[in-house]
Amino acid sequence: MSSVAVTAQTAGQGAARAAAKRRDRGSRATRSAQRRPGTVTYVLLGIALLISIFPLYFTLLLGSSDPVSIAQNAVPQWLPDASLFQQFGEVISSDTINFWKALANSVIISVITAASVVLFSTLAGYSFAKLRFRGRGPLLVFVIATMAVPTQLGVIPMYILMTDLDWIGKLQAVIVPALVTAFGVFWMTQYLSEALPYELIEAARVDGASMIRTFWSIALPAARPAAAMLGLFTFVQQWTNYFWPSIVLNQDNPTLPLVVRSLQSNYFVDYSLVMGGIFLVTLPLLVVFAFVGKQLVAGIMAGAVKG
Repeated sequence: MSSVAVTAQTAGQGAARAAAKRRDRGSRATRSAQRRPGTVTYVLLGIALLISIFPLYFTLLLGSSDPVSIAQNAVPQWLPDASLFQQFGEVISSDTINFWKALANSVIISVITAASVVLFSTLAGYSFAKLRFRGRGPLLVFVIATMAVPTQLGVIPMYILMTDLDWIGKLQAVIVPALVTAFGVFWMTQYLSEALPYELIEAARVDGASMIRTFWSIALPAARPAAAMLGLFTFVQQWTNYFWPSIVLNQDNPTLPLVVRSLQSNYFVDYSLVMGGIFLVTLPLLVVFAFVGKQLVAGIMAGAVKG
């Protein structure tokens, strides 16, 4: 006897129809998941891939050329050559910039900021998603509303504050304002609202777990896929950030985007040298995506909650 017939005998025809509909939806979802993508899907993905890698490819072409060839032809050659490594050497050994110090500063800022944003955003997201306290809704709306305020509006008061703290030219002037973001709080709140059942929290509290223990053992593992995405996006954002570091930092304590800007002289721009520097700045991000991308996708799939 089928499960639908048993449901009809025990719970009535209405429950049987609902069970049949759920079974049909589940079978359709299974068939959709097992269906292989068609030719059109692969063509569209290939076009998107070509559009995405073209700027990097064009950067390599210009970095392999010389200023005269670039001035004579917008596309001086079709394939990069070994002269690209000569541009890398000139960027690293240049007397006008401190490449290694800029690299260390970018790593410090990006790693600390990404770890802090993930930690504090997960804590706040867990509080907004699963805890009940007075003013939770208005406070969350206020946090989200701050995302509508342009960053440029806060530059002057932030700069005055950094001056009063004597942080101009120091890394903490870039790190501290970015320790937590409104987008991170909103992201983790939305994810934990769906991915973390109340039953797990109640079971942990019944077992005697404290609030911090429940967060550390239950909420944080459940939030791992979203936290990995947030950490990666924050790392990339801070690595490529130019606006605020260009205001509060100087040439004695730069980051990589500031170093690339310093490669341009006042009266002449060596585009091959600048493009070589841009590729050097982008290369660590490509390495990070190459090593973390597969684990990131696997974490997202493993952390998916089946309804």
